[in-house]
Amino acid sequence: MFLFFVLMPLIILGQSKQKRMADSLIADCKQEIKNRNFGKALTLANQSVSIYQEIQDYKAIGDGYNQIATIFYYQGEPYKALTNFEKSASYFKKANFKNGLASATNNVGAIYYFLGNYSKALDHYKIAVQLHEDLNNEKQVAGTTQNIGNIYSILNEFEEAKRYFGIAEKNYRKSNDEKALSLVLSSLGDVYAKEKNYTEALQNFEVSLELATKNKATQTQAQVLFNLGKLHEDKNEYDTAVNYYNKSLTISRTSKSNLNESSALIALGNINLKIGKKQNAVARCKKGLEIAKKINSVSIQEEACNCLYNAYKATNNPIKALQYNERMYLLRDSLNLKQTSDKILNMEFEKEMILDSIANVEKERILKLQHKEEVAKKEKQRNIFIIAVCFAVIIVLAIFGRLNYMRKSKARLQIEKDRSEHLLHNILPEEVADELKEKGFVDAQDFETASILFTDFKSFTETASHLTPQQLVEQINIYFKAFDAIIGHYKIEKIKTIGDAYMAAGGLPKPDANAVKKTILAALDMQAFVTKRKQENTLLDKPAFDMRVGIHVGPIVAGIVGVKKFQYDVWGDTVNIASRMESNGTIGKVNISSNTFALVKDDPDFTFEYRGKITAKGKGELQMYYVQHAKEQKDLTTTTPIPQKVDPISV
Repeated sequence: MFLFFVLMPLIILGQSKQKRMADSLIADCKQEIKNRNFGKALTLANQSVSIYQEIQDYKAIGDGYNQIATIFYYQGEPYKALTNFEKSASYFKKANFKNGLASATNNVGAIYYFLGNYSKALDHYKIAVQLHEDLNNEKQVAGTTQNIGNIYSILNEFEEAKRYFGIAEKNYRKSNDEKALSLVLSSLGDVYAKEKNYTEALQNFEVSLELATKNKATQTQAQVLFNLGKLHEDKNEYDTAVNYYNKSLTISRTSKSNLNESSALIALGNINLKIGKKQNAVARCKKGLEIAKKINSVSIQEEACNCLYNAYKATNNPIKALQYNERMYLLRDSLNLKQTSDKILNMEFEKEMILDSIANVEKERILKLQHKEEVAKKEKQRNIFIIAVCFAVIIVLAIFGRLNYMRKSKARLQIEKDRSEHLLHNILPEEVADELKEKGFVDAQDFETASILFTDFKSFTETASHLTPQQLVEQINIYFKAFDAIIGHYKIEKIKTIGDAYMAAGGLPKPDANAVKKTILAALDMQAFVTKRKQENTLLDKPAFDMRVGIHVGPIVAGIVGVKKFQYDVWGDTVNIASRMESNGTIGKVNISSNTFALVKDDPDFTFEYRGKITAKGKGELQMYYVQHAKEQKDLTTTTPIPQKVDPISV
């Protein structure tokens, strides 16, 4: 007993120190999230949760898991975000922190909404509404009921949609939140339009537009104007529809809303086709397709291709019509594949949650038995101290055990590899093709200063293991099509692709005094494309590649060998050295040889960084340099906006 009273103050003092440390870590974590340093923020959040677990501060643990979930959401990993939001809700419930529980439950619903699991989204949203109503959180009630209305609208359950939109409207009017009111009235008008109740739809759209204009909510303005155009188009009032679509287009461009701009252009294309302005339809839909590709919106690209298919069919251009019809179905298949993949992931996630739940029940049963045995053996006061220590140890062991299990599971997944080989057919250069057609063979040519470019994706097999063969070919095709366009722009020659490697050459089949500079510019553009692609795919939780590039300049022999499946190829030590430049390069950089450096070192458009030597068989030591633009290029990365319907950041 004496030992208990001596140690207890020390335990309390130690816990107080631990809490201050954890509070500091979580504060730093929130700041890193604001700065978008998600890797560092995740480390800080995990550290704080571990400490809070030791001192059993359930409210703080819930906050920690909420931060972890937020990080995973912004990193484009919705399933991990969902798991941690559910943990957050569980701990807030233990702590009887009702505001936190309501917020976390709403966030779980938002993630299910984002994933398209509308049934579970509705379940969690309705629980969140009840919790917020009990706490008199009118603003949160309005936002959540609006999301419920959106789901019922998607499911074509219009009466329920109108009921929940009505609740949201009432709350927004009560709080005088005109921007939010504008949004919900637009959604309500859309429901009436789906019911063909154009009078009510028009009334809601007009009030929504008035409020959006008053509050300078340009995104809402553009959307409402688009909805008005669609309404009048459905009523065959084409002139009025065109007027509204054009207004939506103007505001979208002013506010730089690419999504709304592309939708308005495609709508104008379709309506121009209806009124017989076929060439206008082609121009509008082509521009809409271009913007949709820029923002990587597959669904809008499909709409644009469908518009172009109908336009070219109407202009008696069957070749173009067939081309866009095929692209339309390819995009549609891609959307269907994504939806199927999401359903499979949902099933696997739910299976894992059930297994975890069973394991947790068994673990709790064992802990209760152990606790009961200890109470029976020890004196009451002394037992409090022992149980506290044992419980802390068990929690720590459980955390480390879970982390170890997750590490092993991740390692097993990484070991599984899906190997697929793909051969891309190559097209002969125009001059070589003409010679082959004329003579039946092609004479080999010597080139004294050809610039050879090699690229290769880092960790290609590992990344490919997360894709089906069809997805893999589609991803590689995206990169190689971009590379083809880049080398076409700089008028250098594609030689071949080998698996994930891409080879090109400048200065042939026609010598070009600027071939070396063009090859370097092409390599820099390739790296810029790969970097931008990775940033976009990371936000969308899609696989992406890193790439190395190497260039060497020297003599080669070029020509065609064999009599079947003709392929224009090059030979010589220059090819081997270029390959060494690539394999000894660094991801995101362009690595060039000393020969290449000597030819462009005085060019003001480039800067260089010496990076050492490598030894090549028969060539001795080869010097290498990184090359980059003299001035930093403008960041071309497009940040995909988070959908308005999901707003999980409520801490």
